[in-house]
Amino acid sequence: MARISKGVVVEFDFTVLNGAELLFDTAKNLLKENGVELDSKLEAKHLAGGNYQGGLAELFGKTGHAGDAASIARELNARFNAAVAEKAPKAVTVAFRNFVKALCDKDVKVVVATRGNPETLAAAIGDSRVVAYGETSSTYGSCKWDVWARACHKNGLHEMLTAAVTGSGFGVRAALVAGMSALGVMNDRVAWQDFGGADAVVDSLDKKASDIVFRMLKVS
Repeated sequence: MARISKGVVVEFDFTVLNGAELLFDTAKNLLKENGVELDSKLEAKHLAGGNYQGGLAELFGKTGHAGDAASIARELNARFNAAVAEKAPKAVTVAFRNFVKALCDKDVKVVVATRGNPETLAAAIGDSRVVAYGETSSTYGSCKWDVWARACHKNGLHEMLTAAVTGSGFGVRAALVAGMSALGVMNDRVAWQDFGGADAVVDSLDKKASDIVFRMLKVS
């Protein structure tokens, strides 16, 4: 029987790239075109962690706006994914390359998930051992548990032997529901969220963060 690899699924767009800030700016600009002034409080209360369409419908109801939540949700998704595709390759840092190199050197399978272009991101990372994986999500600033599970299954990983690296408290919760351990990456935009349940919370991915993952996966 083939040995099942221990692995890591990195939610690149919200951990290395500051996707939370990029998403807020994208949503703010789009909603301003439709007569709604989005601020951090409205984002947190109505959008964060929820389905794009449902969150927008709730926001419009709260603000008295009569916009088409479904069409605006599609536009938001398209604009954000395009922005990620443009900015993600430029967000790859030496520290992140050191993070994935350390994991790969210990035979931990590294899957880097993005809503952008996986081939372009793979080229920017520059390590043939890293799997760049395209995965879209209709969840604002995060993804649901089934996305984490699908990322494992499509890449030959088992949830119980895989660590999720996620950039939101909602992502931590979803990863735990999927049966994975979780490392949270926090920045100012998501600092209000509950990262409870994460094995650890860091502010960036570097060689020190890889040591945390080794402890999570019991890799010596």
